[in-house]
Amino acid sequence: MDSDGGFHEVENDGKLFLVYQNPKYDLIPYKQGSTSFGEAINDDQLLQPIFLCPHARYWSNCLSSSSLFSSPLFSSAEYIVSTGDVMYHSVLPLFWCNNKIFGVYGGCGICRGSNFGTDYYFCDLCKEIFHKECVQSPPKIKHPYHPEHHLQLHIRGWWSYGEYCLCCGGEVNHLVYRCTICEAFMHLICAMNPISFVINPPKRHDHPLTFFFPRQTVLTCNICGLLRKLYPTYICARCNFVAHNDCMNSPHIIKISRHSHRISYIYPLQSRESSCGVCRQITNSGYGAYTCGKCSNYVVHSRCALGNNVWDGEELEDIEEKDDIIQDFRPFRVISEGVIHYFLHDHHLQLKTIILYHESKLCQACCLPIYEGNFYSCMECHFIIHETCTNLSRRIQHALHPHPLRLVIEENIWVHFRCSACQRRCNGFNYECSLRGCCFYLDIRCASIFEPFDFKIHEHPLFLALDPKEKHICHVCKTKCYKQLNCIECNFIVCIKCATLPYTVRYTHDTYFLTFLSGEELCKKVWCDMCELNLGDTCTQVFYWSNEYYTAFHIECVIGTEPYMKPGQYYIERGRYKLEILGKNNISRPLCSVCKKHCQSTIIKRRNEITCSFECFWELERYD
Repeated sequence: MDSDGGFHEVENDGKLFLVYQNPKYDLIPYKQGSTSFGEAINDDQLLQPIFLCPHARYWSNCLSSSSLFSSPLFSSAEYIVSTGDVMYHSVLPLFWCNNKIFGVYGGCGICRGSNFGTDYYFCDLCKEIFHKECVQSPPKIKHPYHPEHHLQLHIRGWWSYGEYCLCCGGEVNHLVYRCTICEAFMHLICAMNPISFVINPPKRHDHPLTFFFPRQTVLTCNICGLLRKLYPTYICARCNFVAHNDCMNSPHIIKISRHSHRISYIYPLQSRESSCGVCRQITNSGYGAYTCGKCSNYVVHSRCALGNNVWDGEELEDIEEKDDIIQDFRPFRVISEGVIHYFLHDHHLQLKTIILYHESKLCQACCLPIYEGNFYSCMECHFIIHETCTNLSRRIQHALHPHPLRLVIEENIWVHFRCSACQRRCNGFNYECSLRGCCFYLDIRCASIFEPFDFKIHEHPLFLALDPKEKHICHVCKTKCYKQLNCIECNFIVCIKCATLPYTVRYTHDTYFLTFLSGEELCKKVWCDMCELNLGDTCTQVFYWSNEYYTAFHIECVIGTEPYMKPGQYYIERGRYKLEILGKNNISRPLCSVCKKHCQSTIIKRRNEITCSFECFWELERYD
């Protein structure tokens, strides 16, 4: 860090602020007023210090670091390299007084989304604009919000997630300030923003609040009821009130994905024992919380309610309340008795009752075979769908995502999606978020999850996990969960991939059903009736079981490793591999080109090669 750069007390309009100052950079004679996008600079501006484009700092550090996308950045912000390499290019100053103009161009090119500020830089080579603070950021900074340690400028990969800024609470990636001891993070522009000593008036208190930074670890926030040692606090000495900087401006009325009504913030919570509607832990009376005005017993911790996987970020206090429940208009219209027109198909569908099960008859919505019950069949093509699937809502609000989801179908046979909950590939119907830039998809089975969830092989109801960063081991498949369901009465954990397995299935043309079953001791003694291997040879303790014939099957042997990929269709994997899913043939099963075992249920073909799973397929590609 520059020896003379740091936070200093500055008085502005009678108010005291802590402002970051670097005398070497603050001497720049900034041009006042507004310039147009891409306007050429004059001779006076050419005499100003020149700074490196943030992308140049980023990539030059990546190439010189042993860790390509996770490393500290020690290079100076100044343009000190004289070379013709395009990696080292400078930025030109731009100055706007209206930050709405900045938002038109999509936000800062390095911090992606912080649309506040008035001074910017433009890179003519990258054709991007950057905050002044993001360009001039020093390699190290000592911040009043984290006085114990220095914050180091650090590179985080584009795919990094799950860490949040101490100042604004937003997710951080790319170039950030980081404390490697405490794992604290700050956006570059947040770290350089002035800090007010006194907040008057605050949103969540009647009196002014004063910044308190000597020992914030011993103070419990009255708004959220938590003691968070990394988060800066403000206090009211007049009434012994404490608030974290990200809590005192928390919204009053919001809508979260875990509840069907709006909820409102109250302080203090009435003295009653209730469990949080999100994390299921007991709420503390005397502190703030969110409650539902229509459901007298519904309470949510303030921090649980404001999580970005639960709340969509909208304050609804001044917005007229309509119906918060998404209107569910019918997905089909009745043409005549037993004939409908479904909104995701061009032809009329006729109601039928299944007479003989056949494994090739797959529902186009959920991709599972039609084992029993009624279904609709197209009167002009081979389209079939469960009767229950035709009643799926066209739009839903799901607990796994803060935004509304709409039911869609991808008719391109080359396209499939990966479910955001179970991570399985699927080319059936899916619920997707229509918000621009929000890539969230749910297959039909995962969309049917609601709380409390009844998992047939567990005695207690299950609830969705709160923290997306927690990756526990599933008690069913013994692998790390991507998203999970927890039992609040015992320590049982199941990943959503296992929780959504079909409870009953049928095998080939047998008339009896197989049932989803769990039994560690039984796995050690019973053999799979299809592959003739011991059930204990796999890491799972669950299998399909026939009560009529006392036969057992591995899960993968019955439904395959990719149960939601319809046979007979092609698709592109990772943008370049053209694959085909073949239908099952239980009389003559081909040998996998990699493991040399018979393909049980999933058969993947590329060119003339056959594999029994994607694991074998990627192993094949390693040596191709």
